[in-house]
Parts: sequence; structure tokens; C-alpha cells
Amino acid sequence: MSETIYFIPMADNEDDRLLCQRFERLLTAKKILSFISPKDMVAIKTHFGEAGSAGYIRPLFFQALGRLIRKRRAMPFLTETQTLYAGRRANAIDHLEMAYEHGFTFDQAGAPVIMADGLFGDEEIEVAVPGRLYQKVALASLIVRSQALIVASHFTGHIATGFGATLKNLGMGCSSRRGKRAQHSTAKPTVKQKKCSRCGECLKWCPQQAIAMTGDGARIDSGRCIGCGECLAVCRFEAIGYNWLETYEQLQKKVVEHALGVVQSKKGKIVFFNFLNRITRDCDCMGKYEKIVPDIGVLAGFDPIAVDAAALDLVEERSGKKLSQLTYKVPYRVQLDYGRELGLGTTDYRLEEFSG
Repeated sequence: MSETIYFIPMADNEDDRLLCQRFERLLTAKKILSFISPKDMVAIKTHFGEAGSAGYIRPLFFQALGRLIRKRRAMPFLTETQTLYAGRRANAIDHLEMAYEHGFTFDQAGAPVIMADGLFGDEEIEVAVPGRLYQKVALASLIVRSQALIVASHFTGHIATGFGATLKNLGMGCSSRRGKRAQHSTAKPTVKQKKCSRCGECLKWCPQQAIAMTGDGARIDSGRCIGCGECLAVCRFEAIGYNWLETYEQLQKKVVEHALGVVQSKKGKIVFFNFLNRITRDCDCMGKYEKIVPDIGVLAGFDPIAVDAAALDLVEERSGKKLSQLTYKVPYRVQLDYGRELGLGTTDYRLEEFSG
């Protein structure tokens, strides 16, 4: 039986306020938040954006969510986790300051912001999973402890998974720092010395200061490297090498198994939204903004695999290109296929357009 995925179409560069009005009408008409009970503490997991990036879901959509959740006499809060790499999202204080700069205040976003993994990203709960790589995964504590979860994801390209949307927001975004390390440890980049121009860009952008310049070119300290792929993204000379066969498959499977842990902890108490606008080649963590596809709309559903499959199909349909032509040459459907194999969801969906 196919899974119903609701779709709100939008025009390219449409005013967010108009889209938000239709978003709120969809939530009401289809009773999408009916799984929320009185007194539930409802975590709304999203991404507050990176410094210098415009690629995040705007606060007014969360204001609408908060308003409807409170009508159900429940208690909403916005939440995120700390990044593994250094920067303004590596601890709760800096992360919150940036969230406020992007408008995620109570007045504008309609709910308080509470970091799911504590001050330093180490407040976690281990959840058992029937995985092939893991028997248990380390998740941010408030993701597990909250009574209900809303996962609002911004669809983007991604350097190692091809694309990032619901599954990545669940698996990587809801993990503690330890969970993130377990996923990123898949493979490390190397420098092709003959191609290295010694420009220093990789040194500038490495979040762990794991790269040093030598007479022969850049060198990566594998002990300090966290496998984030930032050096690959900024190198203009194709001097960074990856074992993609190891990276894409194992990383995507690790992300999916962590996502499975999140979904298992919220059976019947979780919903997923994918926002297909301001779509960029790189994930929002990169702090860059260059739109590669016209804006498409918003998807809503209760199956994480189906909502990502629908998002991917729409992006490829509207662009007329395979995702690997728009982003990176990574076999990106591994995450969908593996999630289906583990029983996390289905790629068999029915798109129901909502224009009310």
C-alpha cells in the first residue's frame, strides 16, 4: 500500500508568507498534528542555518506550528544539536546566538529554543536498534525524552550523501556528538600532491586545523580529521581524494541506522516536513548559498523514506537532471534503499497536491 505524501506547490521565489498560509491550512485540513496529545512536550527539530547562509526554513513556519500545537494544549519547543566540527554551532551558547540572529526568537518563531544535546553536545541516550552496523545508537537526550517530534528539514545537496533531507536530519541531526563521530568516522580524505596548488584554501576552511602546508603541498593529519569533507568542497584543483566507495555507502547506512533509532523512540508520535526551496549544491552547514533548482514547495508525511523519495523525485523532475548532475557524483539512493530494507519506510508513495 502506497504512503500518502502531501504536497504544497510554490512558485519560484514566492513570498514565504503566502506559502506559510497554505502550510497552516494543510496542517489544519488534513489534521496532520492530531497525534499530539495535551501536555505533550513537542520537539520541533530543524536547522537554524549557518553564518552567511540563507538556506534554512524561515521562523514564521515554526510560529504557525507552535500556534497549532498550543491549540492542542501541548508544549512546543524548537531544538537542534551541536556540530562535530568547530565553529558557531559547536556549543549551545554560540549556536543559540546565531539562531537568534536568524530570527529564531520566541516572538518570531513562536516557541522557545532548547538544545537537545546540552551545552557541549554530550547529553545523550542510547537507543537499541535492529541494525546491521549498530545494536545501539547515541541520540540527543531531549529527542528521545520528548513525547512527540516534528522533523522539519530543508532539502539540499550533500558532498557525501548526495542529498540531505529528512533522513539526514534524523540520523545526523538528532545524534549526540558521539553519534556524529560514529557516522563521520567512515573515511578520511587524502591530498593528491601533484594536483595541490598550495593555495591554502583547505587550511582556511578545515574546522579541526587538521591540514598543514609542506613543501610538497597540503598534508592531512588523519588523527585530527573528522571526515567532514569541507576540504573537498573548497578545493578548486581536484587535489582532495576520497574513497567514495567506502564513504557514500557506509556513511548513508550509518545515518539511516541512527534515523531508525529516532523513529523507533517516537512510534506514532512523529511527522516529517521537507522544504524544497532555496535548494543548494552543498548542505546548509557549509555556509554557502547558490540556488541550483527553482523553488518547488513543501512536502508532509508520516513516513521518512517516502517523504525523502518524493522530494528527490520532484527535484529531478523539475530540474530535468539527475541529482548527481546538480550536486556530486555520489550514488545517493543508497539511503532510501537501505532504509526500506531495514523497515524504516517505503519508497512507494502517492503524491496528494494541496492548494487550499
